Amino acid sequence: MTTAITNTGVGAASASAATSAKAATKSGWGSLGAGDFLKLLTAQLQNQDPTQPTDNIQMVTQLAQFSSLSNSTEMSATLKTISDQLAALNSKFD
Repeated sequence: MTTAITNTGVGAASASAATSAKAATKSGWGSLGAGDFLKLLTAQLQNQDPTQPTDNIQMVTQLAQFSSLSNSTEMSATLKTISDQLAALNSKFD
């Protein structure tokens, strides 16, 4: 399922340009974090069409996806730390 973020409010062009400029300085999706997600979510809420607000189900889905991604990232970091520690212990016994 994909969800598009569209800018329809005043200042949408400047927000879009700022986001594009910031994205160009980063190197890939791996560099995006919780702060970036919250900025996008806030921009989405600020620029939504008041006559057609974002569906609550879509919002909950986005938050659940972010939570899942955050948990996966934390688990990956923990597993890497464990792997590095095991490699260090293994090198001591070789």
